[in-house]
Order: sequence, then C-alpha cells, then structure tokens
Amino acid sequence: MATVDDVRRQFRNPPPEGRPMMRWWWFGPSATRDELDRELHAMAAAGLGGVEVAFVYPMGPVTAPFGSPELLELVGHAARTAHSLGLRFDVTLGSGWSYGGGHIGPEHAARQLRWDRRGIGGAAYDVPVVEAWPGDEFVAAFVGDGSSYVEVPVRDGIIHVPAGGQPREVLIATSRVTGQQVKRTAAGAEGHTLDHYSATAASEHIRRVAEPLLQAATPELLGSVFCDSLEVYGADWTPGIFDEFAKRRGYELRPRLYELLVDTDESRQLRIDFGRTLSELYEDNFLKVFQQWAAGYGVPFRIQSYGEPPATMSSYRFADIFEGEGWGWTRIPETRWASSAANIYGRSVVSAEVWTWVHSPSFRATPLDLQGEAHEHFLSGVNQLIGHGWPYSPSNGPGLGWIFYAAGALDDRNPWWPLATDLFASLHRLSWLLQQGTPVRPVKIYIPASDAYAETGLSEPNNLYRVARRLIPESIPRTIREAGLDYDLIDDDAVSVVDPADVPLVVVPDGTTTPAETTRWLDAVRAAGGTVVTDIATLAEHLPPAPFTPQQDVGVVHRRLDDGDIYFVANTGPEARTLTFDEPMERWTSNDVTRSLTLHPYESAVLTKTTTSATAEPSDVVEAALGEWSVAFDNNIRPVTIPHRWEDTPELATYSGSATYQTDLHLPDTDGRLFLDLGPGTPVDADSEPYLPPNSYRALITPPVGVAAEIYLNDTRCGTVWAPPYRVDITDAARPGANDLRIVVHNTAANALSADQHLLRAAEDVTAEFGHRFDLQHIEHAADYLNSGLLAVPTITQTG
Repeated sequence: MATVDDVRRQFRNPPPEGRPMMRWWWFGPSATRDELDRELHAMAAAGLGGVEVAFVYPMGPVTAPFGSPELLELVGHAARTAHSLGLRFDVTLGSGWSYGGGHIGPEHAARQLRWDRRGIGGAAYDVPVVEAWPGDEFVAAFVGDGSSYVEVPVRDGIIHVPAGGQPREVLIATSRVTGQQVKRTAAGAEGHTLDHYSATAASEHIRRVAEPLLQAATPELLGSVFCDSLEVYGADWTPGIFDEFAKRRGYELRPRLYELLVDTDESRQLRIDFGRTLSELYEDNFLKVFQQWAAGYGVPFRIQSYGEPPATMSSYRFADIFEGEGWGWTRIPETRWASSAANIYGRSVVSAEVWTWVHSPSFRATPLDLQGEAHEHFLSGVNQLIGHGWPYSPSNGPGLGWIFYAAGALDDRNPWWPLATDLFASLHRLSWLLQQGTPVRPVKIYIPASDAYAETGLSEPNNLYRVARRLIPESIPRTIREAGLDYDLIDDDAVSVVDPADVPLVVVPDGTTTPAETTRWLDAVRAAGGTVVTDIATLAEHLPPAPFTPQQDVGVVHRRLDDGDIYFVANTGPEARTLTFDEPMERWTSNDVTRSLTLHPYESAVLTKTTTSATAEPSDVVEAALGEWSVAFDNNIRPVTIPHRWEDTPELATYSGSATYQTDLHLPDTDGRLFLDLGPGTPVDADSEPYLPPNSYRALITPPVGVAAEIYLNDTRCGTVWAPPYRVDITDAARPGANDLRIVVHNTAANALSADQHLLRAAEDVTAEFGHRFDLQHIEHAADYLNSGLLAVPTITQTG
C-alpha cells in the first residue's frame, strides 16, 4: 500500500515494474547470436520490459533443433544479454502448446474415454476386447435398457454379454490416447500432448524439456517459467482415476461409469463429481508439480490456467503469476478469470497475453489499436501486459521477413516504430499505477461450476471456463460495468478464503446449483448484511452507488490507497464521452481540476478527488495562416494538397514508411498555450472489415493522420500523435509571425505486406519440408481499409 502523494510522485517516471513485455517467437528454431542481440537492444530502446521466449514452427532452414545443445546455448546467451540490458527474461517450458513432444509416449499422453454404443437383441454375446489404436486400454462394458445398466464381466480378453430381454444396449468404454499433437511445434519437438492429470507425465516433461531450458537460461536470470493456455482437447481420462475418484468422492466410479454418457436425474451428480475430480487431478498432478519444481530454483511459475483440462478459477492459486487473455471489459474474458483469482488470492500483479489477433493480419495494427486493446485489459483487472508479440526475423532476409501466423508483428519493422517509445511509456505508467493499492470491486459473480460440470462431456467440451461463461448471462457483467462498478468472479473454493462480511453483493445466476458449503457461505453473506441476487432482472436495483455518474463506453477501475482513491477511466468507443462529477476531480497528466471531463475516443485518464476548486480553461481556434504544403518521400519533395492519402496514388499504394509534410505557419502574438490539432477522426462501422474474427481488436475510427506522426515546429520536436485527441502542445517552440511546421507521418507495414510474395513462398517451402503446421491468417486482406498520410488540415487552438 502507498499514499496518493507517493503514487503521484512516481507516476510520471515509474520504476521498471510494469513495463510491457513481448512474447518473442523463435521460429525453427533458427537464430543467430548477432540477431538475438540486435532485437534485444531494439526492445530495450523502445522501452519494453522484457521477453517471453516461445519456440514455434520453422519459417526457414532449422539451425538449432528444439532441445539441441545449439538451442540451449542460444537460450543462455539471450538470457545473459537480456539481463545486461535490464530486461526480464521468461521461458516457455516447451514448444508450441500444450506441453508435450516426442518424449511423451502412450503411457504419458493425454487420454480420452471413448464409448462404443451398440443396440443388441436378447441373445448372449461374446465380444473380444479390441485395441484399435496403439495405447488403447479397455476400461469397462455395460449392458442396459437405455437408462439403467449393469457392468458386464470380462475374462481372458472377452466381454461376456449375458442373454436378456430386448431391446438392449451395450456400452464399451475404452481409454484412448487423444492423438492430439502439440500445436505449432518447432522442429524436434513434435509429439503427443501430455496427460495433465498425471504427475509422472509432468515429471517426465520436466526432466526432458523444462529442466534443460531452465538450466540453460540459469535460474537467477529468469523472471518466470511459463505455461500457455490449456488446449488439451477432449482429455477427460487418466490411468488410476477409479482409485482417485473413490478417495476424493467417497464412492466407487466404476459401476456407475456409464452415467457419464447417459443423461438421467441420477447421473447429474456423478458428472459433477467426475468433473471436480478432473479439476483436482489437474491441480495436484500438473500445477503443483510444476510450481514446486520451479520454486525449488526460486523461479516463479506463470500460467494461463483456463480451458481443457477443466481448470477452475481457483486453480490459479497453485501457481505464482496468474495470466489471462482476451479483451472485452463488459464481458467475462479469460482475463477476468485470472484477475479475479489474483484479487481473491492476494496477487498484486496479474498479467495478460495482449494483442493476440490484433487487427489481423500482421502489420495492420496501429498504435491506436494497441492502446485501445490495452485499455480493455486494464479495465478487466490486468496490470502487466505481455504483448503477442515480437517475431524473430533475420535482418538480411528477403521482403518483410518472418511473422507469426495469427498475431500482430510488433517489432521495429513497423514504420510507426519511432513512436513506440512514447506508446510503451504511456502503457508502462498505467500498468505500474494499477499495481498500486488494492482493487475496489464491490460485486461478486458466482461461477456455476456444478452446472458446468454437469454439462461437460455430454454436449459441451471439457472446458469449465467456457461452459460457465455461457451459463452466466452476459447482462450480468454488462449491467455491473456500465453502472460504473467492478466485480470479481468467485467459485466454490474461493468462498473459503473470502470473508462474507466483506461482500456487499453476490450475483448468483438464475437456477444455479450450489454445493452445501457455498450455500452456507451465501447465507453468511446475508446474515452479515450483504445481498444475494438471484433474480437477474432486479440486479440494477441492488447495485451500490458508483463513484461518479457512468457514461456509455466508459469503464472505471477503482484502486484504494492508504489515504485515498485513484480512478482509471477509459473511453472504449469511437465517440467522445463527457463525465460529470459531484465534487472536483484532478486529472493527473495535466493537473487540471474539473467537475467535467471529456474523454476523446479511446482516451483514458487517471483521476483523484481533490478539495481544490475546479478551474475552466476555455479553448479557442487561433487565426493562424498556413502556407503551401510539400511532402517528401525519401528526399523526393513535391507539392501536395491536404488532405493527402497515399493509397490514392498508385505508386504509393504499397509503400510502407514515412513522409515529411512541411509548410509555413504564421502565428499571432498570444499569451495562452498553443496546440496543433489534427482533428477528431471519423467513426467507422464495426462491420466494415467483416473478415475479422470477434477476437481481433481494432479501433473503430479513421484517424486524421495515418497512422502516427511526429510534430516539429522550428526544428523542435514538440510531440507525437497516434490517438485522439490528435493534438500537440507547440507553445515552447512557437514564435509570433513565421514558423516552420513539419509533420513526419508513419504508416503501417501492411501496405508492403500486401505486395510481399516472399512470405507466401517461405510458408510453402517450410510446409513442404516440415508438414502443415500453420496457415498465414488473412494475408489476402493486408491491403483492406488502409489510410496512410496526412488526412486532415491542421488547426491551431489556444487555452488559457
């Protein structure tokens, strides 16, 4: 905890904690020391805080196969170089995702319970046990009438189905290796995903993969070791589960196993108990194993703990650093799964994989896209950004080089990179700020885990997060957030650590099943004076007052310090929104005191309450004369008329880079602060790029400059613009009369990508050599909806 003055003092120049990091994709693996060093220096120069190394599929000839001495030496070299630059260095404990590889045989591979369901007559049958695939293991057989079944005896490899009435049905259960191969693997890392319910499988992966990587990087140089999202599809079985189920649930699973397949009133509780057992096995035999191993070296274990296997929200408590992904501040993204766990279990830092799929395909993302999506994560409780990501790419390669198949290419190949330092500095300040104090989230939303377990395995995947999210009506989080409030998710394990007297409001979705202990906790909330809402239609009536009157598209994060409160507010939409306050509020970046704040599209602010009187600074347009404009591309200077869009000129349509616009600016003699204003930008339809998937973030605005600019007046660099308000203070460089105005505009690399055939050929070549490991997503849309250049005539405004 800290005081408001302490935080305010450090806010403008915070300590390194909270700087954005980047996932660093090593393709192949194929890397050189010199290029690793060059890229690490570029990251440090841009103000990034570190890297998370991820080993993925080849994009060219492989020089250091996964697990080879050559690769491990490069890992160690990169870790030492990062340390020398003050960068955090994290390593993914495997290649691709989820964990696995060639060292995982059938005895350690992910398994699924498969059913052979046959209708039969009344005669007796002898059916041989058949292992159709290597690693198949017979589990049990049952015969019944469609609702009630009995186990069939098996002797000498023969299933003996007795005679009986008809019609009948035989169910044969087999434990089968799922067959899922690790996704997007590097060369030398191919193989099965491992069994996340098996401690021996986890230990084997540690011995063969994790331990060599950790030792190569050396434990003292590691910020954390990492596990990506759980995507072990269909994995719902493990050897020894019968004993584990009986030990944990107090009754035998085997004679009732068929109830996992047959939906009856009696089978519902068994499916709930089975799901809980899988979650506990994942916690005990995967999470704890990796966390305790890493802890032995003093290294934190960081994980995205959601998906398949069915991780609960509280499963995070067995890791050190909780991470989510996914944006959507009025919804329940995976990010909220992680940030709720972090708050409940006392972790002050919660990270998120951010910019996954941002404005697909690669290189189309603008600084405004990155800022807007980052705000969505901040509003969802995140305070450490892990960018997705930075592709390793040889500097001497043809064309644009290498990119990841489905993400932004967020590196110094982007023409707008000269502004990256300013962008990352602003995100660093906010990340650090949101790590201070404690979050104020007066509402808890109960996760209907029992109901989710009951549905998994029938018509739903074995993904507790996804099913639970569907069972929580979207109106619940939206109503809370749009009222200017915040919430945590809470589940059946978390109630044991949350004091019911500290919970003013719990929302339980209609018709939710709650275990006995959770029911008692909800009763204790009521007894302590709290409210439990089960009728969602009345939720708004029970919400406590918000810190200030909410506005459409504006989200609020409330943090409590020792002696006061801070508020992060962000406009998440393409229209300006105005907040009004009952008492004066101070805006930290400008030190303005106001009772009214206009947030431009995708703009954020940090506010604190103050006793100082509000002051208004009217803004007026100054009568300033602009001369004729010129533009220079690579020292080729030509006259130009503003607005000027590069894509309207055929020879510039595929140009990615910078251009310098220049004019004479005549200013009157004034006493106030002067600003160069490029205009507000224009909202665009959300459906204007229909190919984009729902998880691909983009800012819904056509800016007045495409896409970012540096402003120079009389050879003084006054500032940069990439987001509304597109305005820069030019006061200190301005003089009455004649002034020289230069605007250096940078676009994206998408224009060049649309004409780059090298990347497509590289993908074809590596697919031919290494098999189909990826598809370059949306490359055919690289040229869609591009707007480069100076797209509006600037004006000069004055305040004060």
